[in-house]
Amino acid sequence: QVQLVESGGRLVQAGGSLRLTCAASGRTFSQYAMAWFRQAPGKEREFVAVIRYFDNTDYADSVKGRFTISRDNAKNTVYLQMNSLKPEDTAVYYCAGQLRMPYSPARFQSSTYDYWGQGTQVTISS
Repeated sequence: QVQLVESGGRLVQAGGSLRLTCAASGRTFSQYAMAWFRQAPGKEREFVAVIRYFDNTDYADSVKGRFTISRDNAKNTVYLQMNSLKPEDTAVYYCAGQLRMPYSPARFQSSTYDYWGQGTQVTISS
């Protein structure tokens, strides 16, 4: 029902900025909670940010104050603005979506999301 495609990942020096884009297809996009997760080599996939309704957002402590998630429902697009990047931000970043996400801690868990993009590589050099 929904296809997600991430783009924007590249090599950036520490302290730099980068914006990732997730383009979604399918109807009722505005009713989906959208999130960003990331996975570094040898590590589990971890929560980064989520945006629900009325622009309600949550962030992992590791990125709070540096990353901003936003969405444009008219364009079926989700963004992740990343500032003050650190080497530990290096990972494959995945866009995820879930219809009718309740306001619960489940929104922080990757297993909650039914739809995923293929990921985009972000590499931060020190």
